[in-house]
Amino acid sequence: MRIGGGRLFRPDGTFVEGDLFVEGDRIVEGDVGGEVVDATGCHVIPGLTDVHFHAAVGHDLCDGTEESLRAIADYELSQGVTTICPASMTFDEARLERSFDAVRRHDGSRGARIVGINMEGPFVSPARLGAQNPAYVRAPDVAMFERLQRAAGGLVRLVGVAPEVEGGIEFIEAVSEGVRVSLAHTDCDYECARRAFDAGARQLTHTFNAMPALLHRAPGPIGAAADDDRVSVELICDGLHVHPAVVRAAFRLFGAGRVIMVSDTMEAAGLSDGEYELGGQRVHVRGRLATLDDGTIAGSVTNLMACLRCAVGEMGIPLGDAVRAAAANPARAVGVGTDYGTLEAGKVANVVVLDDDLQVRHVIREGVTVF
Repeated sequence: MRIGGGRLFRPDGTFVEGDLFVEGDRIVEGDVGGEVVDATGCHVIPGLTDVHFHAAVGHDLCDGTEESLRAIADYELSQGVTTICPASMTFDEARLERSFDAVRRHDGSRGARIVGINMEGPFVSPARLGAQNPAYVRAPDVAMFERLQRAAGGLVRLVGVAPEVEGGIEFIEAVSEGVRVSLAHTDCDYECARRAFDAGARQLTHTFNAMPALLHRAPGPIGAAADDDRVSVELICDGLHVHPAVVRAAFRLFGAGRVIMVSDTMEAAGLSDGEYELGGQRVHVRGRLATLDDGTIAGSVTNLMACLRCAVGEMGIPLGDAVRAAAANPARAVGVGTDYGTLEAGKVANVVVLDDDLQVRHVIREGVTVF
């Protein structure tokens, strides 16, 4: 395959005019003939990787069914999100086990490739629940995590924890060699966050949301992350969760190499306004806003490609920086960067062609043109 005439994304975030070549399911150096995809006048970027979203088109990871996983994966691929690491919610262990086992058994022959699971709950702070269900919150439990990791066949690649709760730091020390740990739904201060990073945590979950603010005398976990080059930060760029000025400030503070763009999508994505569910709680969707009964924002109703368009078109983030944050950085964070996230030779040929309005013109999944 030759994807010809487009502006090719490079790992440093710049673009260069040229052709991209594919043989089998991999990107290669030279032309090998075969199908030609016309990308004239378009941007050619790697397929996006979403490492924090829950659901779409009426289906949720925690349904624990192959039907739901297929529907979610098909929807994500249709939006140019070719690699996914869907997130669980705060539920009891039995439901999480069923959900994780379903991912382990999933038939990945179609749709976005599921490369892992983001275990967002239940090891969160009751003081910073957001849309997490308080009925199932529990203290960090290494044995429980290990049981769920076995159910997942080792596919849990990201686990959230509030380090200030009892056993939080010890949990991070115990599991961080085998899984990426993110500070999630936390009320920790600067010093506690620093201890968590020294213990092995490497990420902030939906930064600025469900955590203390960055204040001049109390910098909190955001200030601690800014001081530690080992740490990356998630940003929900849907235009609602984080003000555009703060998104721009975060890219300046952390640099494009440390920002991980996520969607935090719930089951209303791809559907109309109405009443939905997230984590066992009722959610009201009106336009781009999803809220619990008490008005708390409950995830988003967008997708990662729409977040990329919002970041570029409404927030002023350069396209190259946005693609790094939505493709390369998340793939690297969950340990699949050797195969996904850039258009370098040897990588899996997940390729998206965008027009000047950043609308999806073509999607190539593992070397096969989807549309």
